[in-house]
Amino acid sequence: MHTDINALFDALWQDYVEMTPSAAKIHQLLAQGDSIINDHIALRTFNIDKVNLSVLAKHFESLGYVACGDYNFEAKKLKAKHYEHPDNTQPKVFISELLVEEFSPQLQASIKDLVEQIDEAATTADNFLYSGRHWQLDSATYQALLAESEYAAWVAAFGYRANHFTVSINHLPGFETIEQVNDKLKLAGFTLNTAGGEVKGSPEVLLEQSSTMADKLDVQFKDSVQRIPSCFYEFALRYPKADGELYTGFVAASADKIFESTNNAN
Repeated sequence: MHTDINALFDALWQDYVEMTPSAAKIHQLLAQGDSIINDHIALRTFNIDKVNLSVLAKHFESLGYVACGDYNFEAKKLKAKHYEHPDNTQPKVFISELLVEEFSPQLQASIKDLVEQIDEAATTADNFLYSGRHWQLDSATYQALLAESEYAAWVAAFGYRANHFTVSINHLPGFETIEQVNDKLKLAGFTLNTAGGEVKGSPEVLLEQSSTMADKLDVQFKDSVQRIPSCFYEFALRYPKADGELYTGFVAASADKIFESTNNAN
C-alpha cells in the first residue's frame, strides 16, 4: 500500500487521464494557468469479499482516511461510503460496490468468474487502485452484464481505477457558479450529463454537481475491440453549513444521476 497520499493520487490521475483524454483538456480550459483542487475521486467495485468496498478502503485508511458517510442506491443496487482525511486539503474518496446477490444468477456467475481470476496478493499491492482489469472478458459477457447493470459492465470492462475526478468549483479562480462552469464546457464542445438536469443538487442540500458524459475508448475484449464509455469529469460546488464550514458529504439523489455519466447511450 502507498505510504504517500500525493504519490497515490498522482498515479490515479495519470491512469485516469489515459482513460479520459478530455479531462486533460478540461483541466487546462478551467485552470487558466492556476492549479485545480480535486474535490473527490470515485471508485467502483463488487461486494464480493476479495474486492469489496472495505478492501479498496484499506488503501486509503492506511493513509489516515476515515469513513464519514453511508449511501444506498436502491434502484441501481449499490451501496457506497465516503472517506475524508484529517487534512481537509486532501481529496475526499467515494467508494461504491454492486450488491451482486440482488441480480440474476447469470450476472452473479459472471462476476464471480471475473473475481476468481484476481490474484489475492494484487488487492493489497501499491498499484491496485489504478491497476485496471485483472481478468479475461469477452464481448458477449460484457453485453450480458450491460443489459442488467451498466455499473457491472463498466467494472468488468475497466477494472480498478478512478471512475472520475472532481473539480472543486469553490477553489476555481474566475468562476462563481456551477452554471458558469457548465457554460464554459458546453461552449468548448463538451457534452454534459443531463440526467436529472445539468445541475444535480441545490444550495438547499448544500451541494451542486455536474459532470461530462464519459469519453469513448477502444477496449480490448478477448474476441474483439469495442468502443465503449470510459471515465468522466465531475464538477462540485459546496455550500457552508450553519457553522460556516463547507458541507463535505454527498447527496444520494444527485450521486444516483452522476452514475449515469458512463451510460452507453450514443
